[in-house]
Amino acid sequence: MSPRATGTALALASAVSFGLMPVLTKVVYEGGADASGVLTVRFALAAVVLLGLALARGEARPDRRTTLGLLGLGALGYGLQSLAYFSALERIDAGLTAILLYAYPPLVVLLAAVVFRRPPGATALVCVAVATAGVVLAVGPVGGGQVSGVALGLLAAVVYSAYIVVSTGVTRGVGPCTSAGVVCAAAGAFHLVLATATSADYPSTGRSLAALVGVALVGTVVAIVTFFGALSRLGPSDTAVLSTVEPVVSVAVAAALLDERLTLLQVAGGALVLAAVLVLARRAPAPA
Repeated sequence: MSPRATGTALALASAVSFGLMPVLTKVVYEGGADASGVLTVRFALAAVVLLGLALARGEARPDRRTTLGLLGLGALGYGLQSLAYFSALERIDAGLTAILLYAYPPLVVLLAAVVFRRPPGATALVCVAVATAGVVLAVGPVGGGQVSGVALGLLAAVVYSAYIVVSTGVTRGVGPCTSAGVVCAAAGAFHLVLATATSADYPSTGRSLAALVGVALVGTVVAIVTFFGALSRLGPSDTAVLSTVEPVVSVAVAAALLDERLTLLQVAGGALVLAAVLVLARRAPAPA
Protein backbone atom coordinates (compact mmCIF):
# COMPACT_ATOMS: atom_id res chain seq x y z
CA MET A 1 0.00 0.00 0.00
CA SER A 2 1.12 3.56 -0.69
CA PRO A 3 1.78 5.85 2.29
CA ARG A 4 -1.43 7.72 1.51
CA ALA A 5 -3.54 4.55 1.35
CA THR A 6 -1.98 3.31 4.59
CA GLY A 7 -2.62 6.66 6.24
CA THR A 8 -6.24 6.59 5.11
CA ALA A 9 -6.74 3.09 6.53
CA LEU A 10 -5.13 4.11 9.83
CA ALA A 11 -7.26 7.26 10.08
CA LEU A 12 -10.44 5.23 9.52
CA ALA A 13 -9.37 2.63 12.10
CA SER A 14 -8.75 5.43 14.57
CA ALA A 15 -12.15 6.98 13.86
CA VAL A 16 -13.93 3.66 14.41
CA SER A 17 -12.07 3.08 17.68
CA PHE A 18 -12.81 6.58 18.94
CA GLY A 19 -16.39 6.20 17.75
CA LEU A 20 -16.95 3.26 20.10
CA MET A 21 -15.85 5.27 23.12
CA PRO A 22 -18.99 7.37 23.83
CA VAL A 23 -21.19 4.28 24.01
CA LEU A 24 -18.71 2.51 26.31
CA THR A 25 -18.41 5.64 28.44
CA LYS A 26 -22.18 5.78 28.95
CA VAL A 27 -21.98 2.24 30.33
CA VAL A 28 -19.14 3.25 32.66
CA TYR A 29 -21.13 6.23 33.93
CA GLU A 30 -24.06 3.90 34.68
CA GLY A 31 -21.72 2.12 37.11
CA GLY A 32 -21.35 5.25 39.22
CA ALA A 33 -18.12 6.72 37.83
CA ASP A 34 -17.53 10.38 37.00
CA ALA A 35 -15.35 12.01 34.34
CA SER A 36 -12.21 12.31 36.47
CA GLY A 37 -12.43 8.70 37.64
CA VAL A 38 -12.92 7.39 34.10
CA LEU A 39 -10.12 9.48 32.63
CA THR A 40 -7.60 8.61 35.35
CA VAL A 41 -8.01 4.86 34.81
CA ARG A 42 -8.30 5.25 31.04
CA PHE A 43 -4.98 7.02 30.60
CA ALA A 44 -3.07 5.07 33.28
CA LEU A 45 -3.96 1.71 31.75
CA ALA A 46 -3.37 2.97 28.22
CA ALA A 47 0.05 4.39 29.14
CA VAL A 48 1.23 1.06 30.59
CA VAL A 49 0.12 -0.85 27.48
CA LEU A 50 1.51 1.67 25.01
CA LEU A 51 4.91 2.03 26.66
CA GLY A 52 5.12 -1.77 26.90
CA LEU A 53 4.43 -2.00 23.17
CA ALA A 54 7.08 0.64 22.51
CA LEU A 55 9.68 -1.43 24.37
CA ALA A 56 8.60 -4.64 22.62
CA ARG A 57 8.85 -2.94 19.21
CA GLY A 58 12.25 -1.50 20.05
CA GLU A 59 11.18 2.06 19.33
CA ALA A 60 13.87 4.63 19.96
CA ARG A 61 13.53 6.81 23.02
CA PRO A 62 12.78 10.46 22.24
CA ASP A 63 15.34 13.07 23.20
CA ARG A 64 14.78 15.43 26.12
CA ARG A 65 13.22 18.21 24.04
CA THR A 66 10.80 15.84 22.30
CA THR A 67 9.87 14.19 25.60
CA LEU A 68 9.02 17.57 27.10
CA GLY A 69 6.93 18.37 24.06
CA LEU A 70 5.02 15.08 24.35
CA LEU A 71 4.46 15.63 28.07
CA GLY A 72 3.07 19.07 27.30
CA LEU A 73 0.79 17.59 24.63
CA GLY A 74 -0.52 15.07 27.12
CA ALA A 75 -1.07 17.31 30.13
CA LEU A 76 -2.02 20.61 28.50
CA GLY A 77 -3.46 19.25 25.26
CA TYR A 78 -5.03 15.81 25.53
CA GLY A 79 -5.62 16.10 29.27
CA LEU A 80 -7.58 19.34 28.96
CA GLN A 81 -9.42 18.26 25.80
CA SER A 82 -10.55 14.95 27.29
CA LEU A 83 -11.65 16.63 30.53
CA ALA A 84 -13.73 19.16 28.59
CA TYR A 85 -15.26 16.47 26.35
CA PHE A 86 -16.10 13.96 29.10
CA SER A 87 -17.44 16.73 31.35
CA ALA A 88 -19.65 17.98 28.52
CA LEU A 89 -20.89 14.42 28.04
CA GLU A 90 -22.06 14.46 31.67
CA ARG A 91 -24.01 17.71 31.20
CA ILE A 92 -25.55 17.55 27.72
CA ASP A 93 -26.65 14.71 25.48
CA ALA A 94 -24.15 12.80 23.38
CA GLY A 95 -25.46 14.10 20.06
CA LEU A 96 -24.95 17.74 20.94
CA THR A 97 -21.52 16.98 22.41
CA ALA A 98 -20.47 15.24 19.18
CA ILE A 99 -21.65 18.15 17.04
CA LEU A 100 -19.72 20.63 19.16
CA LEU A 101 -16.53 18.54 19.09
CA TYR A 102 -16.72 18.14 15.33
CA ALA A 103 -16.36 21.86 14.85
CA TYR A 104 -12.65 20.93 14.95
CA PRO A 105 -11.99 19.76 11.33
CA PRO A 106 -12.59 23.24 9.84
CA LEU A 107 -10.57 24.73 12.71
CA VAL A 108 -7.67 22.35 11.98
CA VAL A 109 -7.64 23.24 8.28
CA LEU A 110 -7.58 26.95 9.07
CA LEU A 111 -5.04 26.64 11.88
CA ALA A 112 -2.75 24.43 9.79
CA ALA A 113 -2.89 26.98 6.97
CA VAL A 114 -1.77 29.70 9.38
CA VAL A 115 0.91 27.67 11.17
CA PHE A 116 2.40 25.96 8.11
CA ARG A 117 1.66 28.84 5.69
CA ARG A 118 0.17 26.43 3.18
CA PRO A 119 -3.38 27.30 2.13
CA PRO A 120 -5.66 24.24 1.84
CA GLY A 121 -6.80 23.25 -1.63
CA ALA A 122 -10.33 23.76 -2.85
CA THR A 123 -11.04 20.02 -2.65
CA ALA A 124 -10.04 19.88 1.02
CA LEU A 125 -12.27 22.85 1.83
CA VAL A 126 -15.24 21.30 0.04
CA CYS A 127 -14.64 18.00 1.85
CA VAL A 128 -14.57 19.83 5.18
CA ALA A 129 -17.87 21.55 4.42
CA VAL A 130 -19.57 18.36 3.20
CA ALA A 131 -18.23 16.19 6.03
CA THR A 132 -19.22 18.76 8.66
CA ALA A 133 -22.74 18.99 7.25
CA GLY A 134 -22.92 15.20 7.21
CA VAL A 135 -21.83 14.99 10.84
CA VAL A 136 -24.64 17.34 11.89
CA LEU A 137 -27.21 15.23 10.03
CA ALA A 138 -25.77 11.89 11.17
CA VAL A 139 -25.89 12.80 14.84
CA GLY A 140 -29.55 13.75 14.38
CA PRO A 141 -31.90 16.04 16.29
CA VAL A 142 -30.64 17.07 19.71
CA GLY A 143 -32.23 18.72 22.69
CA GLY A 144 -31.08 21.78 24.52
CA GLY A 145 -28.22 21.56 26.96
CA GLN A 146 -26.76 23.49 29.82
CA VAL A 147 -24.68 26.52 28.94
CA SER A 148 -21.70 25.05 30.77
CA GLY A 149 -21.96 21.85 28.76
CA VAL A 150 -22.05 23.73 25.45
CA ALA A 151 -19.06 25.83 26.51
CA LEU A 152 -17.11 22.68 27.49
CA GLY A 153 -17.95 21.02 24.16
CA LEU A 154 -16.67 24.03 22.23
CA LEU A 155 -13.56 24.17 24.41
CA ALA A 156 -12.87 20.52 23.58
CA ALA A 157 -13.05 21.32 19.85
CA VAL A 158 -10.70 24.31 20.13
CA VAL A 159 -8.12 22.47 22.26
CA TYR A 160 -8.26 19.38 20.04
CA SER A 161 -7.63 21.50 16.93
CA ALA A 162 -4.48 22.98 18.46
CA TYR A 163 -3.43 19.53 19.73
CA ILE A 164 -3.62 17.98 16.25
CA VAL A 165 -1.62 20.74 14.58
CA VAL A 166 1.07 20.83 17.28
CA SER A 167 1.28 17.00 17.29
CA THR A 168 2.45 17.02 13.68
CA GLY A 169 5.74 18.64 14.61
CA VAL A 170 6.27 17.18 18.06
CA THR A 171 5.73 13.54 17.07
CA ARG A 172 7.83 13.64 13.88
CA GLY A 173 10.48 10.93 13.99
CA VAL A 174 9.07 9.31 17.15
CA GLY A 175 7.46 5.86 17.17
CA PRO A 176 3.65 5.88 17.49
CA CYS A 177 3.57 3.75 20.63
CA THR A 178 6.22 5.88 22.31
CA SER A 179 4.42 9.11 21.37
CA ALA A 180 1.05 7.85 22.52
CA GLY A 181 2.46 6.28 25.69
CA VAL A 182 4.16 9.46 26.88
CA VAL A 183 1.09 11.55 25.99
CA CYS A 184 -1.18 9.18 27.92
CA ALA A 185 1.17 9.07 30.91
CA ALA A 186 1.11 12.87 31.11
CA ALA A 187 -2.66 12.98 30.66
CA GLY A 188 -3.06 10.29 33.32
CA ALA A 189 -0.95 12.29 35.78
CA PHE A 190 -3.02 15.39 35.01
CA HIS A 191 -6.27 13.54 35.73
CA LEU A 192 -4.89 11.75 38.79
CA VAL A 193 -4.20 15.12 40.41
CA LEU A 194 -7.74 16.26 39.60
CA ALA A 195 -9.27 12.97 40.74
CA THR A 196 -7.43 13.15 44.06
CA ALA A 197 -8.40 16.78 44.61
CA THR A 198 -12.08 16.18 43.81
CA SER A 199 -12.48 12.70 45.38
CA ALA A 200 -13.49 11.21 42.05
CA ASP A 201 -15.90 8.28 41.71
CA TYR A 202 -14.87 5.06 39.98
CA PRO A 203 -17.02 2.30 38.40
CA SER A 204 -18.47 -0.19 40.86
CA THR A 205 -19.96 -2.95 38.70
CA GLY A 206 -18.37 -5.66 36.59
CA ARG A 207 -20.13 -4.40 33.47
CA SER A 208 -18.90 -0.84 33.96
CA LEU A 209 -15.36 -2.03 34.71
CA ALA A 210 -15.33 -4.08 31.51
CA ALA A 211 -16.57 -1.06 29.56
CA LEU A 212 -13.80 1.06 31.12
CA VAL A 213 -11.18 -1.46 29.96
CA GLY A 214 -12.71 -1.09 26.48
CA VAL A 215 -12.43 2.68 26.73
CA ALA A 216 -8.74 2.33 27.65
CA LEU A 217 -7.71 -0.34 25.15
CA VAL A 218 -9.94 0.25 22.12
CA GLY A 219 -10.95 3.88 22.53
CA THR A 220 -7.45 4.94 23.58
CA VAL A 221 -4.61 2.51 22.73
CA VAL A 222 -5.83 1.44 19.28
CA ALA A 223 -7.37 4.82 18.53
CA ILE A 224 -4.31 6.91 19.40
CA VAL A 225 -1.68 4.66 17.80
CA THR A 226 -3.57 4.56 14.51
CA PHE A 227 -4.24 8.30 14.74
CA PHE A 228 -0.54 9.12 15.12
CA GLY A 229 0.23 6.74 12.25
CA ALA A 230 -2.26 8.54 10.02
CA LEU A 231 -1.04 11.96 11.11
CA SER A 232 2.54 11.18 10.05
CA ARG A 233 1.39 10.07 6.58
CA LEU A 234 -1.46 12.47 5.78
CA GLY A 235 -0.89 15.61 7.82
CA PRO A 236 -3.38 17.32 10.13
CA SER A 237 -6.02 18.56 7.65
CA ASP A 238 -6.70 15.28 5.85
CA THR A 239 -6.51 13.27 9.07
CA ALA A 240 -9.08 15.58 10.66
CA VAL A 241 -11.53 15.23 7.78
CA LEU A 242 -11.19 11.42 7.66
CA SER A 243 -11.83 11.36 11.39
CA THR A 244 -15.35 12.68 10.83
CA VAL A 245 -16.36 9.03 10.36
CA GLU A 246 -16.15 8.79 14.16
CA PRO A 247 -19.62 10.15 15.05
CA VAL A 248 -21.22 8.06 12.31
CA VAL A 249 -19.76 4.98 14.02
CA SER A 250 -21.04 6.24 17.38
CA VAL A 251 -24.58 6.62 16.02
CA ALA A 252 -24.53 3.19 14.36
CA VAL A 253 -23.16 1.39 17.43
CA ALA A 254 -25.65 3.16 19.69
CA ALA A 255 -28.45 2.02 17.39
CA ALA A 256 -27.22 -1.58 17.48
CA LEU A 257 -26.40 -1.87 21.19
CA LEU A 258 -28.66 0.71 22.84
CA ASP A 259 -31.65 0.17 20.52
CA GLU A 260 -31.61 3.74 19.21
CA ARG A 261 -33.43 4.26 15.91
CA LEU A 262 -31.71 5.85 12.93
CA THR A 263 -33.70 8.44 10.98
CA LEU A 264 -33.51 9.08 7.25
CA LEU A 265 -31.65 12.32 8.00
CA GLN A 266 -29.05 10.39 9.98
CA VAL A 267 -28.58 7.90 7.14
CA ALA A 268 -28.22 10.80 4.70
CA GLY A 269 -25.67 12.45 6.98
CA GLY A 270 -23.64 9.25 7.18
CA ALA A 271 -23.68 9.03 3.38
CA LEU A 272 -22.36 12.60 3.12
CA VAL A 273 -19.52 11.90 5.53
CA LEU A 274 -18.52 8.72 3.72
CA ALA A 275 -18.67 10.49 0.35
CA ALA A 276 -16.34 13.23 1.63
CA VAL A 277 -13.96 10.59 3.01
CA LEU A 278 -13.88 8.69 -0.29
CA VAL A 279 -13.18 11.86 -2.29
CA LEU A 280 -10.43 12.89 0.09
CA ALA A 281 -8.88 9.42 0.12
CA ARG A 282 -8.69 9.35 -3.68
CA ARG A 283 -7.33 12.89 -3.95
CA ALA A 284 -3.67 13.29 -4.82
CA PRO A 285 -1.72 14.68 -1.87
CA ALA A 286 -1.15 18.42 -1.87
CA PRO A 287 2.38 19.54 -2.72
CA ALA A 288 4.63 20.20 0.23
